[in-house]
Order: sequence, then C-alpha cells, then structure tokens
Amino acid sequence: MDTYKKDYEDSIAYLYGLQKYGIKLGLENTIRLLSLLNNPQNSFRSIHIAGTNGKGSTAAMIASILRAAGFRVGLFTSPHLVSFTERIRVDNVEIREAEVAELTREIRNIIPASQPSPAAIQDMDQTTIRGQQPFLPTFFEFVTALGFLYFKRKGVEWAVVETGMGGRLDATNILTPAVSVITHTSYDHREFLGQTLREISGEKAGIIKEGVPVVSSAQEAEVIEVIAEKAAEMGSSLHVYGKDFFSDPGNIDMHGITFSYEGKERMNGLRISLTGLHQVENASVAIRATELCMGKGAVPSYAVREGLAHAQWPGRLELIEQEGRAYDYLIDGAHNPSASKALADSLQKYFIPFYDKVVLIMGVMADKDMEAMMKPLLPLASEVIFTAPEYERAASPVRLAEYAKAQGFSARVKDSVKASMELARELTGKGPQKTLIVITGSFYTIGEAKISLGHECSAQSLAGLR
Repeated sequence: MDTYKKDYEDSIAYLYGLQKYGIKLGLENTIRLLSLLNNPQNSFRSIHIAGTNGKGSTAAMIASILRAAGFRVGLFTSPHLVSFTERIRVDNVEIREAEVAELTREIRNIIPASQPSPAAIQDMDQTTIRGQQPFLPTFFEFVTALGFLYFKRKGVEWAVVETGMGGRLDATNILTPAVSVITHTSYDHREFLGQTLREISGEKAGIIKEGVPVVSSAQEAEVIEVIAEKAAEMGSSLHVYGKDFFSDPGNIDMHGITFSYEGKERMNGLRISLTGLHQVENASVAIRATELCMGKGAVPSYAVREGLAHAQWPGRLELIEQEGRAYDYLIDGAHNPSASKALADSLQKYFIPFYDKVVLIMGVMADKDMEAMMKPLLPLASEVIFTAPEYERAASPVRLAEYAKAQGFSARVKDSVKASMELARELTGKGPQKTLIVITGSFYTIGEAKISLGHECSAQSLAGLR
C-alpha cells in the first residue's frame, strides 16, 4: 500500500474511532478547537443550512450558483455515500485523501498541545479545571474543524455548510452566515432533538443569527410559527416559499425539471438535472438564498441559470440506466417517512409510466419509523426485497418483512445489499419488459449499492455515515 494511502486509512480509522465518544450536542468543544486553529471560519462568508429533508440538494444548488458567479466555493455536507472525501469540496472537487491525512495529523497534534499537564491540574482549583480540562472532540466536531481549516487554506470565498443534526447545538453553528436556510422540517432524530415537531423546529431554528435573513421551505403551520418567532426575536427577515417567493413547474420527467421562478425578479425556463416536484422547491429556496446574498456582493442573477443547470447531487432520485439490459436502477436516500412519501410521489408521476414493473429494495435503520416509511412504497412494487446494510443500527430484514406482512404485502429477505441486488436482477426476467430496481431506506443502503455498482471506496468508507 502506498504511504499516502496508509496515512489516509490511518486518519480515517482515527476519525471514525472518535464515534465511540458518541454525539455531543453543544458548541463548547467546537469553539475551543477552532480557536486553537485561529478560527478559520472567519476567513470566508457562508450560507448555513438546517432542515430534515432537502438540505444536501439545496446546498449543492447554492454552491453551484455561487461557482457560476465566479466565486471559489466550499461545500460541507453529510453524510457521505461512498467516500469520506465527499463531505468536503472546493469548487465541486473533493478533498484529496492525502489532504485529509495531513490535516488530521495537524489537528491531532494541536489538541494534546493544548492540554495542561497532570501536575498543573493538581494545582488548579475546580473552576479552573472545568474550564481547562483536557478535551477530545467528537467525530463531527473534528470533521467540522477540518473542513473549515481546509476552506481557509484553499482560499474559499463562500462556504455552503449543512448542519449535521439539528442546528442550535450543532458543531457547524459556530458560523455567522450571510443567510440562514431551513429546508423542509419533520420528525427525525427525536432522541436528540425532541419528541414534538415544535421542539424539533426550535432546534433547527437555532441557526438563525441576529440580523441575518432566513429562507425557509414551505412548512407545516407549527414549524413556520416557531421559525417566525425565532426570526422576530433575532431581528431577522423571514422569506418563506409559497408566500414571499414562488415557482411554476413546467416539464418534469425522470431526467430533470424545467420551471419558472418568481422572487426579486422572474426567471423562466430554468433547468435542473435533479427530478421530483420537491426539487423545484429546493431550487427556489436556493435561488432566494443567493438573491439575498446579492446585496452582500455575492451573486448576479445570470449565474442562477448556469449554476442550476450544472448542479448535481447523487443519491437523490438518481437514475442509473443500464443500456441493453432489462432493468435500470433508481437510488434514493429516503430515510424518514416524509422522504419516502416524496419518493413514492415521484415514482408514480415520473418513473412508473415508463417501466413494466418495480422491484423495491429497502434497508432501514432500526430507530426509524419503519412502518410509516414502507406505507407509501409497498403498493408500488411488484416485488419487495428487505435487506440490511453493514451497520449496527440496521433493522433486521426479517423484522421489516413482518411489518410488511402485517400491512398485507409479501416480501423476500436477503442479508446484504449486494445479495439483494443480485436477487432483484434475477426477478427482472427476460424479454422486452423493462424493470426499475428501486434501492432506498437509508444512506447506508444506497452507499453500499453504489459500491456494488462499481463506485470506489476505502475500506473504512461507510463507517462514518451520520
């Protein structure tokens, strides 16, 4: 193995090893770590994005628009599908493995250098100890610092940053952005963010900063109420899709969307290669966010058209056509009930009319609302295969099949994503019929599917999904 490759694998092993310390919501570690790095987040302007669904697509479109305007743009997202390097990009180029290893080593060397010695600790009173005691960042805190330091070193002018979870106590909330964005918000991560929609919305709205404009997707009334209350408290203008800016969908098919936008100005004939009606809303939110940046010296309107046309975001209604074969793949990371509903709607409108049958492969995390995720998808499939990605939180495929049976649907079970794909191909049959193999339920599941389809990854690639 090349030295640089081993250094990268060692670095990834160290980073994923930090996961044993769990998820720690709060900014104390992040503030401390970034201060040791001379606060790289202050070297660039940013747009900060929270929400339950649509964060990644919206972030990718905003970054693409900013690039089209001529800026050097960083993009920080999670989780990754195949490789850790997907999380950190500059001008849509992933961080190199050698750079991950170098920055990880540098930050690791800074952390212990900041610790007081055991002898010094003995001489401190308890208050001082609490303020200066040794600390070890969590996985996401470390990766956030690494990403921001990388952006500084690369001379990034604008960074588009997606929260990892929630918002208020997320490590990325160290930013004071030019614009805050909150995409569609629903129930997710209840063990961390709260049991009610109001509590979850409050955590997402925690990214709103004093005087910083806020752009929101269309939301349930309760969610908008929470966001509006927080925006008013912070003296921030609020811009809501369907109220303050609008879109008019034109042609939508399995390969993309043409639509019109009405905001500060009207733009007709806009095109994105992502599909699904929800992506029209995400694109409109992205446009509004960049419109609000214009007064801050960011984006001329002509960049919107070019940026949207070149925006890409894998794993979201991603059609992988297999020329000359009896099947195609559709990969979508729907990992909660609202995302499953959006997938089902898109299947019915834009995909099923062009296929003879659908084979559904689902692998879901055990802490999700599995029955609600299945409900809109099972009636659309001719065959259902339940599987489990190689992750300890994955739900048992047998358990999933039992849920399906209780809803009146039969299903097959396979113990790996690769095996489920092999079975799906066998079920497509022969002859002129064309089958759509839909793979969904979790980013872990679709990540393993992409590896099976030939996407390269490191040995540790899937361990750090979050």
